[in-house]
Amino acid sequence: MSSRGFTFKQFHINHDRCAMKVGTDGILLGAWAPLGRARRILDVGTGSGLVALMLAQRGEPGVTITGLELDRDAAAQAAENVAASPWPERVGIVHGALQTFESTPFDLIVSNPPYFGHGQRFDCQARASARHTGSLSLAELFAHTKRLLCEDGGLSLVLPVQALDEAMLMAESSGFYLTERRNVVTREGKSPGRFLLHFCRIKHCSFVNDIVINTDNGGYGDIYKKMVSPFYLKM
Repeated sequence: MSSRGFTFKQFHINHDRCAMKVGTDGILLGAWAPLGRARRILDVGTGSGLVALMLAQRGEPGVTITGLELDRDAAAQAAENVAASPWPERVGIVHGALQTFESTPFDLIVSNPPYFGHGQRFDCQARASARHTGSLSLAELFAHTKRLLCEDGGLSLVLPVQALDEAMLMAESSGFYLTERRNVVTREGKSPGRFLLHFCRIKHCSFVNDIVINTDNGGYGDIYKKMVSPFYLKM
């Protein structure tokens, strides 16, 4: 991956004007988020448009995705990435904040909240507005998801380990139930470094399993490989 962009099998992402570059978290979310029968999808904090375009690739004809982005430069670049993709009719980019965003209800809301990870670098202090804790708290994310999500819709997130307890607390206080959790293990035998979480307002039995990225023999885990192979050029 160059500092300018990343080429996938069916589309290219330029991200030099975005605080959040193409990375594992976004790719995992875009490859995994349960689409089910969702027809209208909202990607909160779309950044370069990566997750929105991955969902467009996975979606059935007629699916529409709205990418909502607070940073003006990132929103403009996301719109350019969408226009150059095979699915410009499926994805629309909106510059604005979730707190003031109005729309008819969505079937699915997804978000890759940009927490600062260990060793993660950002372009400049002006990009601090992309930081989840500074511009959109988990409490706000759940509150506005409740406002914008249809009654039987779902919310899919990718979060670091340190955010799990807060997410579960905010979900409970907002009337959401965890229905699926994937523990993402970077190296076989290690503890999870992040979680893929899916919430609904209708209580179901929760499903939990691991996604191993790298195995002991130097290969990729079977579940991870199946998820991302439709996107990566060399997999």
